Amino acid sequence: MNKVVVRYADGRMMKGMTADFFPNKDMFHVSLATAPADAEPMEVSTKELKALFFVRDLEGDSEHAERNTFDESRPPAGRKIRVMFEDGEVLLGTTTGYQPGRPGFFLIPADEESNIERAYIITAATQDVSFL
Repeated sequence: MNKVVVRYADGRMMKGMTADFFPNKDMFHVSLATAPADAEPMEVSTKELKALFFVRDLEGDSEHAERNTFDESRPPAGRKIRVMFEDGEVLLGTTTGYQPGRPGFFLIPADEESNIERAYIITAATQDVSFL
């Protein structure tokens, strides 16, 4: 099971666990963190999303200020990339799979102390994607 934060393009968000997310599938399921243990998982359509964040902890750290900078002493794996979403949010990270025209791609955040381990970015929810 993967801990995830689901961010919808319309601003909604939910937290939970998933075991059936695949980038080439249009749907997956999330067991909500706030739901009773016997509750049915929620069905999620990737077409409605901004991004799916795979996280270390569902609570996160409210004290941590996300850094959109790379540690220059440690060369990153993959290509450096800047993503600007339609809502103005900007993420910096690395990717090995971005290609224009694909429905989405994985990004590893530049901030190594981020609660986000990796994110699946929905290309349709972006305003600009550029290599650095």
